[in-house]
Formats: sequence, structure tokens, C-alpha cells
Amino acid sequence: MTSPNVPRNAYTDAPEQHPNLIIGSLQLLWWIIFHPSAFRNHLNHIDPDLEPFSSVDILMREKRWQKLALWRLLIQVNLILPVLASLLIGLVLWGLGIPTERVAWGVVSGLVFGLGWGVVFGLAWGVAFDVAFSLAFRFRKEFRLGWGVVSGVVFGLVSSLASGLAFGLVFGLASGFCWGLESAALYRFLWGWEWVLVSSWKWGLTWGLAWGLALGLASGLTSSLAWGLTWGVVITINLWLPVMLYPFLTVKNFLLYWLDKLGISNQPHFLRWHSAFWDEWQRLPLHGLDKHVLLVLERNAEEGKAALDYLRISRQRWAAQAVQIELDARKLEYRRDVVAISNAHDSLKFGELNSPISSLLSSFSYISQDVDAAINQKSAYNQRLVFSAVAEKLNGLIRELTRSSNKYSVRFLSIAIHWYKIVTNHIQELAETVELRQENDNPYLIGVPLTEQQEIFTGRTDIGTRIEQLILDRRRPPLLLYGQRRMGKTSLLNNLGRLLPNSIIPMFVDLQGPVSSASDYAGFLYNIARAMIVSAKRQSAVTLPPLTRETLAVDPFTSFDEWLDKVEQTLDQNIALLSLDEFEALDDAISKGRFDEQDVLGMLRHLIQHRPRFKLLLAGSHTIEEFQRWASYLINVQVLHISYLKEPEARQLIERPVKDFTLRYEPDAVERVLQLTRCHPFLVQLLCAEIIYLKNEQDPSVRRLAKLADVEAAVPAALSSGSFFFADIQNNQVGAGLADNPLSQINHTSTKPALTDGLAVLRFIAAQGEGATVSREVLSHQFGDNLDNILELLLRRELIEEIGEGYRFQVELIRCWFVRK
Repeated sequence: MTSPNVPRNAYTDAPEQHPNLIIGSLQLLWWIIFHPSAFRNHLNHIDPDLEPFSSVDILMREKRWQKLALWRLLIQVNLILPVLASLLIGLVLWGLGIPTERVAWGVVSGLVFGLGWGVVFGLAWGVAFDVAFSLAFRFRKEFRLGWGVVSGVVFGLVSSLASGLAFGLVFGLASGFCWGLESAALYRFLWGWEWVLVSSWKWGLTWGLAWGLALGLASGLTSSLAWGLTWGVVITINLWLPVMLYPFLTVKNFLLYWLDKLGISNQPHFLRWHSAFWDEWQRLPLHGLDKHVLLVLERNAEEGKAALDYLRISRQRWAAQAVQIELDARKLEYRRDVVAISNAHDSLKFGELNSPISSLLSSFSYISQDVDAAINQKSAYNQRLVFSAVAEKLNGLIRELTRSSNKYSVRFLSIAIHWYKIVTNHIQELAETVELRQENDNPYLIGVPLTEQQEIFTGRTDIGTRIEQLILDRRRPPLLLYGQRRMGKTSLLNNLGRLLPNSIIPMFVDLQGPVSSASDYAGFLYNIARAMIVSAKRQSAVTLPPLTRETLAVDPFTSFDEWLDKVEQTLDQNIALLSLDEFEALDDAISKGRFDEQDVLGMLRHLIQHRPRFKLLLAGSHTIEEFQRWASYLINVQVLHISYLKEPEARQLIERPVKDFTLRYEPDAVERVLQLTRCHPFLVQLLCAEIIYLKNEQDPSVRRLAKLADVEAAVPAALSSGSFFFADIQNNQVGAGLADNPLSQINHTSTKPALTDGLAVLRFIAAQGEGATVSREVLSHQFGDNLDNILELLLRRELIEEIGEGYRFQVELIRCWFVRK
């Protein structure tokens, strides 16, 4: 249903015909010449089931002749148009000085002569050819007895247009139209209604002009020359006519645009008369059309959208593309604050099809998502940190657009500058707000690994040095980075680019998620390669060759091995450190039968032995001895134990985690944090973050100095917010959840009693108070013969430590958790 805000019969290929017979007839002629789609849709509207090859018996049986619309069409084409055309020709001839009597006689006689000639000749040829082809192809349904009578009458009547102008120039024109229509009748079974009427017009014009020139030219040109010249002009009319009309249409379209600019916004616009919406043959771009559509969109969105939808599938679709690009640019340009920018990616729609601005829209969309992530940061410090990264991305985009030769670069450059100003102003506002309120920035990240972008990453230089030494070892031993959960293994792997020389290229692969969850080897190896490519680019700015799923589909391991050859060529003299984090996840996939042990671990062993440019580093919370299958493939594994931070590193994390950190600690407050956390990197961040939250709620006069009481007051909040960490210890490291894991078997003995009693031992020791050491004798009396297995498990998990003849908790905060529970 057409919207009331869109003019009727505008921006469509199916307009309604005018009810007036004369105007409607002229409209048909206009459609045939300039808008054939409208003519086709008009025929379809008269009879949707009308087929060019329908036979006479079907027509009679279905009584299609009873349709008034069909009779109307026949009258308009065979009577009204010929009369109008004859009158027009007569007027032209009279204007050329031909006597009135001759013109009048020629018009009248032409109509009478043409009517009789056309009906008889057209009917005869139509039936003859239809019967001939029906017999020749009687077994083919599409060549049945066709529209013999109908086509004869129709084409014969149309030929009456000018056949009466039979003398001199008049005779040439008349007979030409007659013969043109009859000739069209011979072939209408191949092309249908539209071809018949269009070709009738062309044949008539061609024949008439040819005979007119042949008889009227006194220069002696032969009729064959006249025929050739005229025919060449007519059959190429759709090529030269649009070019000839182009300058006139350009002026006319500009006037329509000017009138719309001066017009009233709530009235139908003159855009509907633009030639783009009725001239289907115009291939040249109609300049200014995009601006005209944008003007209408601003004033009447529904009408503008209707025009835009029409242009998308027309010869002027360049204008639709230009309009859509401008609309996208305006969506980005009208963002006035960071909240508006953060929502921009929801309104940007760009697919995989090639577009001049696909990459630009993608860049702005990613920046919008980054702004959204920045707003959702809990602390003002982290907001400023992410916003600063966004500002840097925008600055890079500005430089790229400045150098770009893309014709849309200038348009989007202003948007990038606009966004950059908004983001940098917001960063300044955040800094001023924090300073005004004397708040403390909270740079601590809880529960997520630190990337190379986080300044807060501290220490681990000793492990970095040891890794470098082992990488340069000619024996090329595989490495195992072993440590308890939340000890900073993944953070270290993410920051190896800081700790290692430039000649070592870290390639970090997280074996959790897509890698170990892949359904086949192609997906498994593809996800490994993808992670290697991303990590090398991020940590070392090295671009590795791509690897597609299609390449891996036929022979995954061979294709992956060939890709590694290309990677080695890219590395040149550098060394690749392939870091496989959470290797237990891959072992679990092998245990479940998703991958074969020989295929996966054999590939890793082959890489170690035959690719000297690659070094393998596994990371996890278990030792190789706990995974017998890995130990048999990875010989001479060098273990790197990652544990608590050194005390100077922990002090730096507490007092100077980042540059310009505003919170100051009293000495006894720092000592208490060290006592409670034992320099555990996760627990230091957890407790210090809660101290900052606590201080920011206090009076501004005391917000920037932490005292011992503040540390003690923050402990309950730390135990609550870090409950996921402590619950993991209880449930998965020494709890019932571990009993069901085949990887947790201890010395081939029953695990469940040790686990159950392990929780009891921890609670018993915790109840003795802070720093309390419980002797082995007391524990033996309390827990019986299974004590050795229990203590071995708890020591391996680094939960307790042996002090002389007794045991105590290693970390006070963990003890506090078990006291609470």
C-alpha cells in the first residue's frame, strides 16, 4: 500500500494509466519509448496470466476478450494513436507548405487504406505463420496455434496509422508504418506484446522514412541508401537518443532541483518528474541526482526512501550509493558525545560486498565499540586508559585518511577529527573530575590477564631471562611454564614481547575455546594459525602469511606444515616462540576422542625436532608428569615455575602500579598488604583495588592516604569480590570437583578420600588462627592414616607449607576464606 506521504504513481515501474483515453494513449506511447518496464507491468495488470504464446482456443475458452481493459488497450493502440499520429504528421506537412487539400486527402485515405490493408494482410500472415510453426513443432507446447486472429487485427489496425499517405512522401510514411506493423506480426510469437508494439513503431518509422527519402529526395539517392541510413538510425535510437537528450534533461532536472529547494517541505516534490524515474535508457550519470534525493529525504523521509529504493535497481544506482554513503557519514557526524559515539556501531550496516567505504565503516564501527568498552570500565583510571587507546586509533585513522586517495577520504576525515576532539575532551574532563573530587585512580584489573597494553604489569624479569636462555639452547628443549591458577601465567605470556629481545617473536595461542573445541583438524589448525598471526602482529609487529580454512580442508597437517615453511621464510633469522596456554584443555579434547593423540602430539614433537626456528612453550597448572601421554612425546622438558612476586615487585604493584598514581600508603599499611597476600599477584591486585574503592568513599581530605585500618577494613570486601578465586580452590583444586577429573589421580591411589579430607585439613589449620603452625602429630591424630596423600596434594597446590615439624597456610587471605566458610 502506497504511503500518503509518497506521491501516487511516483518512483515506480508500475504506474497507473490515466483514465482519459487520449492521455492514456499518449502515456502508452511514452512508456514504449522511454519506460518499457511500465508498459510490461501494464500488460501484466490487464491479465497476469497473459502469455505471448497462448492459443486461440484458450483465449476463447477463458473468455479473455470479455475484459474491458484489453478492449481499451486495443482501441488506444489501433485507433486513437493512429489518428493522433496522422494528425501530427499532417500538421507537420502543412507546416512544410504542402497544400491543405493534399494533406487532408492523404490523412483520410491513409486511415481507410491502412485499416483494410492491415487487417487482411496482418491476419493472413499471422494465421499462416502460426499454423506453420504449430505444425512444425506440434510436439512443443510453446508453439501452439497462437494469436493469429488477435495479432492480425491488432497489427493491422495499427498499420492504418499512415498507409493512406500513399503518394510521394505521404505514401512512403504510410506504407512504411503499415509494412512495419505487418512485419512485426510475423514474429510476435517470438517476442510477445512489448516487442510487437515497440517494433511496430520502429518498423513503421524506418519504412516510412526510407520510402519518404527515396521518393522525396531530388538528389537521386537510391531507396536502398535511404533504407540503410534510416534503419541504422532507428535501430540505434536507444544509444544516440539518450546522448542527444542528455544536455536538455540536465537543464530540466536542475530546474526541478531548484524548484524543490524553493518549495514547501510538506508538498509533493518535483523530484518525481526527474528523468531518472521515467527514462530507462539513460546510461550517463545524471549529475545532481544524489543531492536532489538527499534534499527530499531531509524534508519527507518516506518520499525520499521511495526514490532511493527505486534508484538502487536502476541505471542511476550510482546516485543511490552516493546517497547511502552520505547518510552513513551523517550518522557518524551527528554524534555529539562519547555516549552517542558508543552507540554508533549499532546503526552501521556493512556487509562483505565490495563498497568504496566498507573499510572506513569498519574502522569507525570498531572505534565505536572501543568507546563503549571504555564507558563500561568501572574505574576512572581504566576509562582514561581505554579512551587514550581510542584517541590513538583515531589519530592513526586521521593520518591514514590524510594520505588516502579514496574520493570519500575528505568526507570521513572531518568525522574522524570530530570524534577525536570529543574523545580527547572527555579524557580531560575525566582527569579534571578525578582531581576535583580527589579520587584515586584504580588501575587494577581483577580476573583477566594483563595484555602488553597494561602499564600495571610488573616484574617477572627473572623468568623472562630464563626463557631467553633456554630458547637459545642448541638442544632446543620444550618449555613448561608451571604455576597455580591466577599466578600470572597468561599475563606473562601476553607480555613476553617486553621481556625478550626483538629477535624472538612470541606467538601466543590460547588452547581453550576455539582451538580445542574445533570439530575437525582443519578447524583446529586454522585457529592455531589465526592466533599465531594475531599475536605476532600485536606483540612484535610481524606480519605472517595468511592461512585459510579452504587450504586446510583436503590435507590439514600437510597444508599446515607447508604454511610453517612460509612462516619460517618470513621470520628470516628470528626465532618464533610458540606459547600454548592452558595445555590441559587440549589434553581433555584428546581424552574425549575429539583429536587423536598421535596426530596432535606427534605434530608438536615433529615441530620441536625438525624446525629449529620454532621453540615450544606449554603453560598450565599441572606438571608434565601428571600427563603421561605428553611426557612420552615431549622429551627433556624444562620446567619454569612461576610463583609469587618478589617483595620489591609486590611493593611496586602496591605503591606505584602506574605512573602518577595518587594514593599513598603508610609503611605499616604496605607491610600488612604483603602479609595478607604473600606477594600473590592476583591477591595484591584484589586487595589494593578494594582499598581504593574504600578510600574513594571517604571524605576527600583523607582519600589519598591509606592506613593500616583501611587495609583491614578492605579484607571482607576482597574476600567477597574474589569469591570465584577462593571457590575454585575449594571446589576444583582440593574439592569434589577434582575427584571426577582423571588428571588428578595421586600416586595411583584413591583420590576422593584425599580430597574430602583435604578440605577438612584446610579448615582445621585455618581455625587455629593467623600464622598458626599445626604439627604433623596433631594432624595425624586428627585425620588418620591418609594424611600423607592429603599433605602431598595441599603442598603441590601451594596452599600450605611445611615449617619444621608442622604445617601452615602460605597465604593469609586464603586462610581467612576458609575461616569464613
